[in-house]
Amino acid sequence: MPVGELGPEDVVTVEKDAKISDVVDQLESENVGAIVVTDEEKPVGIVTDRDVALALNRMDDLATGDVTDIMTEDPVTLREDDPELAVARTIEDENVRRIPVVDEDGKLTGIVTLDDLVATVGEELGKVSNTIESQSPDYKP
Repeated sequence: MPVGELGPEDVVTVEKDAKISDVVDQLESENVGAIVVTDEEKPVGIVTDRDVALALNRMDDLATGDVTDIMTEDPVTLREDDPELAVARTIEDENVRRIPVVDEDGKLTGIVTLDDLVATVGEELGKVSNTIESQSPDYKP
């Protein structure tokens, strides 16, 4: 299964000229933990709820700050046609939990998360379990 089929296609985004207060409002209203910052439909940053919380200590007026003040620039991305195993490798290698997904032109098409990976692995293990049980009728878990 390619990466593009793992996570949601509807990604919460803001443009790079957004204010932090806009990001906070969207995090709350959309009930998400991260927002992808875009420029001409391409991901140029990512902001997590943790980024906002940590910024409280270092910024005098968080509400009027720019999203570029707290975003992680040049986020790690995966192409929508990358294999699903690329998600696990990228999470481990880059120490991230959320990865924007892009098309061949670099435009944002989705996002995959650690939660998506765990859910997909769980589904695949369920299929393997069903196969084992159907092939071994005397097997009792």
